[in-house]
Amino acid sequence: MKTIDRIPTSKIQRATKLVSTGAKVGVNYLKYYGDKIVNTEEVAKARLNKNNATDIYDGLKQLKGSALKVAQMLSMEKSILPQAYVEKFSLAQFSVPPLSPPLVIKTFKKYFGKHPNDIFDTFNATSVNAASIGQVHLAEKNGKKLAVKIQYPGVAESIASDLAMVKPVAMSMFNIKGKDSDKYFKEVENKLVEETNYILEIEQSKEIAKACSHISNLSFPNYYENLSSERIITMDYMVGEHLSEFTAYNQDQEKANKLGQALWDFYMYQIHNLKKVHADPHPGNFLVSEKGELIALDFGCMKTIPMAFYTPYFELAKKENISNKAYFIDKLYELEILRNDDSKEELEFFTAMFHDMLSLFTQPFHQDTFDFSDGEFFGKIAELGERYSKSTDLKKMNGNRGSKHFIYINRTFFGLYNLMFDLKAQDIQINNYLKLS
Repeated sequence: MKTIDRIPTSKIQRATKLVSTGAKVGVNYLKYYGDKIVNTEEVAKARLNKNNATDIYDGLKQLKGSALKVAQMLSMEKSILPQAYVEKFSLAQFSVPPLSPPLVIKTFKKYFGKHPNDIFDTFNATSVNAASIGQVHLAEKNGKKLAVKIQYPGVAESIASDLAMVKPVAMSMFNIKGKDSDKYFKEVENKLVEETNYILEIEQSKEIAKACSHISNLSFPNYYENLSSERIITMDYMVGEHLSEFTAYNQDQEKANKLGQALWDFYMYQIHNLKKVHADPHPGNFLVSEKGELIALDFGCMKTIPMAFYTPYFELAKKENISNKAYFIDKLYELEILRNDDSKEELEFFTAMFHDMLSLFTQPFHQDTFDFSDGEFFGKIAELGERYSKSTDLKKMNGNRGSKHFIYINRTFFGLYNLMFDLKAQDIQINNYLKLS
């Protein structure tokens, strides 16, 4: 894969890159209008989506950082984005052009004050894995194989300006209006700032590894503070393949069920027992070991769940509460889904919309065991998402609703469901986490 010798770090440089990307998208639309004359709307739109997804991703992967992280987050919203975008943006999870070896050495010396060969017995300046915020290198010290994650230069300093540039696009995509929309972007900004603090990530990683060490078929790397800094993390090198690589060929249902149960228990235990969750569940953050165990990585994005949100959120996961209209509406207000300034039409529309969504999405919680390989269940989720994404009524209304905590909790569940479906995990014991308390 081609390497990168420099990353735009100043606000002007990064803005210029986004503007040039926007110009390419503009050209694609001109081609689209001509394409419609000689082809069907469906063919022309598919080609437009493919061209735009390629050009946008190619621009973002040069910037890395927050802009690329947002693309990664959007790749998990399979019911919102066209498939062309999902496929391209999902590359941001664990496959982006890495920094060149000279830039790696320069960055390491800047962050650590020493050449990596002065720290480790061996250090490979060619990365083995590159993602949105940092890339991983192999090293050895005292006979132990290590993984060294180095943050891209300028990422931490450009978070606010990057988000300011993508904010208009996001507001348009999700139909967000009103002055208090800033709470959503501030939530994302705060989380991204935390993700660039590698000292905090080590603390969180050790905390979760200790708290969840008793969960079967789940393991974590050890972390080494003395070989780490605010922008560098050194941990055990874990041998395994990315979850997406495993699911692409696996035919062993027993192994899929074992991994699925470990993954489900891991998330349910965090959410219900710790009230804190690994809010970045994409395939690049999980490996499958040679023994068929799940390895959890990268705890930079942890979401604390306040009780004021946790209680009504999971009250609405209960079937009897969804069917109790008065109680249901009360909880929608509590979760800021319904607003006091809503019109009659908005109240009726969003009550019906969230009733549809929750009636479907919470089905796993209404049973003792659930089959996450059920294509019909996930097909209904996709159909529902597509129906509302095309709703002309929804586009007329203010999409600025819901507690700011929805952003990362919903992201967690969408990501978890997608991973469980990719595994084709069956007979998953939904409340097994209660035995782990």
